[in-house]
Amino acid sequence: MTNAITIFKLLSDETRLRIVMLLQNEALCVCQLTGILDISQPKASKALSKLRDLNLVSDDRQEKFVYYSLNNNHPLMSHILNYLKESLESYPQLQTDYNRLHLKETFLTKCSTTQLKV
Repeated sequence: MTNAITIFKLLSDETRLRIVMLLQNEALCVCQLTGILDISQPKASKALSKLRDLNLVSDDRQEKFVYYSLNNNHPLMSHILNYLKESLESYPQLQTDYNRLHLKETFLTKCSTTQLKV
């Protein structure tokens, strides 16, 4: 029961939900997430830190970038995210995020060494 409560608490935060929805598709770095979601770097980093502390995301350094990916070892969260993904038309903000995902490479230029800290 504690696992379910933790998952629902994490997903109740809009920023965290939007981040995990994008990470469900592919690994992204902080600057890509901030660009796609149109949020500040500290806000993205705070959300990623919380997700990483609970082992829901992992990070992988590739040269000057740190890419975050979703850990798929949480069946309840995977089920919820799959449902949301299949119902994107009912969630305009999530649909907008998915539509902006193709812009991810344009946001890599925003990365700097100060943005890599999470």
